[in-house]
Amino acid sequence: MRRTNQNAMKNLFPYLILVVVIFIVLSVLNLGRTITNELTTGELMSEIANKNVTEITITPSGEESVYYIEGKLNGYDENEKFRATVVEAELSNVIKYAESANLEVYETNPDPGSVSWVYILINVVPLVILVGATYFIFVKMANSNKGSMDFGKSRAKLSSDGGKVRFSDVAGLKEEKEEVSELIDFLKNPKKFQRLGARIPKGVLLVGPPGTGKTLLAKAVAGEANVPFYYISGSDFVELFVGVGASRVRDMFKEAKRNAPCLIFIDEIDAVGRQRGSGIGGGHDEREQTLNQLLTEMDGFGANEGIIIIAATNRPDVLDPALLRPGRFDRQVTVNLPDTEEREAILKVHAKNKILAPNVNLKSISQRTSGFSGADLENLMNEAALLAVRKNEGAITLQDIDEATDRVLMGPAKTSRKVSDEVKWLTAVHESGHAVLGLKLKDAMEVQKITIVPRGMAGGYTAYTPKEDNITRYTRNEMIAIITSTLGGRAAEELFLDDITTGASDDFRRSTELARSMVTEYGMSDLGPIRYESNSGDNVFLGRDYNKTRNYSDKVALEIDQEARKIIIECYENAKKILKENKDLVMLLSHTLLERETITKEQIDELVRTGKIEDNEFEIGDEPTLTKLREEAKSLKIKGASKMNKEELEKAIEEAEKENIEEE
Repeated sequence: MRRTNQNAMKNLFPYLILVVVIFIVLSVLNLGRTITNELTTGELMSEIANKNVTEITITPSGEESVYYIEGKLNGYDENEKFRATVVEAELSNVIKYAESANLEVYETNPDPGSVSWVYILINVVPLVILVGATYFIFVKMANSNKGSMDFGKSRAKLSSDGGKVRFSDVAGLKEEKEEVSELIDFLKNPKKFQRLGARIPKGVLLVGPPGTGKTLLAKAVAGEANVPFYYISGSDFVELFVGVGASRVRDMFKEAKRNAPCLIFIDEIDAVGRQRGSGIGGGHDEREQTLNQLLTEMDGFGANEGIIIIAATNRPDVLDPALLRPGRFDRQVTVNLPDTEEREAILKVHAKNKILAPNVNLKSISQRTSGFSGADLENLMNEAALLAVRKNEGAITLQDIDEATDRVLMGPAKTSRKVSDEVKWLTAVHESGHAVLGLKLKDAMEVQKITIVPRGMAGGYTAYTPKEDNITRYTRNEMIAIITSTLGGRAAEELFLDDITTGASDDFRRSTELARSMVTEYGMSDLGPIRYESNSGDNVFLGRDYNKTRNYSDKVALEIDQEARKIIIECYENAKKILKENKDLVMLLSHTLLERETITKEQIDELVRTGKIEDNEFEIGDEPTLTKLREEAKSLKIKGASKMNKEELEKAIEEAEKENIEEE
């Protein structure tokens, strides 16, 4: 609304200028009506003698020896005056009469030669200003109307050199690069494919979560092929007026044909490519016409030789089936979240222009950032750099990266929030319950960090990472372990505190959702391998709650509730049993959290093994860790290794290896 008001004021500006100019011209020209009474010389002298003249002004007329005498008489209005024409011989008599009547005589423009300049200034300059202002206004209006004539033109932007992005700038995505490399070969050497009768895909749909590099991959394809590259967002097609979007599609393909072979990249294609006729009340006429035109251009009666379309979306389930059929988007390339090796490669790309401390190990960071997308990793390195600058450090340290990881996941730490010792103890026991179950359950995920520092809406949290990176499927035992460890916070509160808190509300939500999915979607209950619920893609304009399909009776609904409750109760009882058996470890972790507020995986392992943490033993993410050093010392049969710190272990291992070499 504010932008609309600004545009309206901008359009009214030329008219305001015109009004001001006209007002100035009228003021300068004094076009208001003025009454002038002509007097003879005798009448003027008579009026002066009778003292009826109130003021008198003498002005040269421009002719030799001729003057104008102007003034006012008693009883004149403001816009009324008299004027008399006298010769130079009579002027002196008029002046004497005026002086005898005690009138002040004003003489204007004593230099007759300057009268012409005054005339030009008063009469010509305002007219020039008026003409110039009128010309400016009409040019402004013509330019604004010219923009309205381009309303149906394509909004696609052209990058003639294909951009500067290459495959070397896209870390990871090895298989995805191979899929789209055929497009580059076709654009460079189409005869190679035509010789064997092969038809290159007309369209490639990049599907994947946000931030995984779909747009970057499309730019790299254009950069490697070095062909004209048109890029546009799906929302740029849809307008208020019906037919505009279709017109823009036609114009876009018309321009693309002139520059073929070329690439067209449509980002967020689900904005225009949603299923037609879906939802309550029918579809959207403008969007559907735009989609129809896009379908026709991609594989209609006309051939689009040399034009390849790449589109990106994270909602393939809502796209119209006609858009996904062969001949349009022939190929779907799934761009998944990166695994450990890909995350390390992405971190190296984003660390090129940053100064890292010597002890920063990108491989270790990649192992601790499971589930991060490429955009998340870029944000992580940027946040770490900002933290280092804020601390006036000369390089980005591991502590900065660790803090940045927490900021990306949970938000900034609430360091200014005053938390009582009682609340800290409650949080420490709660988080220790999570951690102990993660340590003791065979199929649970690995515990990476425990903290009681408030972040975002959480008073503390326990960070887990999967034992196998980028898992696409879970076993029933793994899902049971996840539910059990999630319920560990409330179980610890019930066992070791006098009361329970509301801190487990989010734990209950996640546990309930997972248990219900096990029953209704994954067939992991006594109800058998039947899918009772599914998120249908038919009604794509309805909300998520309305979009869930129920294929069961009320009796089965009761059984589903009972099975989900059964899983939750069994996991909760198992959690309490394990925590009772490991009460000492829960208390040890809780007291350590009270002292340090945050403990990492290496410190947790040290606590489990020795019952204490030795200061300055290791940095976050150091390789090799103290655990690995002790395992190596054990293999070399070094005595007293369990009581040595990191430096002593490294020295002892080095000496033992030298002795082995000398013996050999």
